[in-house]
Amino acid sequence: MEAVKQVYDFMDKAGVYFLATVDGDQPHVRAYGTSLLFEGQLYIMAFNHTAAIDQLRANPKAEIAAFKGKQLRMTCKLVEDPRQELKDAMAAKMPSLKDAAGERNQNFIMLRVTDATATISDLAGHSDTCTF
Repeated sequence: MEAVKQVYDFMDKAGVYFLATVDGDQPHVRAYGTSLLFEGQLYIMAFNHTAAIDQLRANPKAEIAAFKGKQLRMTCKLVEDPRQELKDAMAAKMPSLKDAAGERNQNFIMLRVTDATATISDLAGHSDTCTF
């Protein structure tokens, strides 16, 4: 749990992180800002009907990177979790998404971070790696 919380705290403080997916042999990177710690698990949220969701359904392997004085790099798999309480928790954390969320937050796709190896490193080359 400590490793998950450390990574969540870093992503939350950074505010913006970058999600990389693949489409065939082409990587695609986009900026996100939605992370959630729920029941001891790390989640990110994407909107339904996006290329990122299509790519993750075809290949759940992803990388996430963020920077806030230090750098976070994480390889992982992203697995859909359709529970309504997750969507509602994300909406409560980020009320600015209300207009885009749709009725009962149906436009949210919650993705649980699994099989993760995360490294947080500073500019001097010191790093700390954890798995969860």
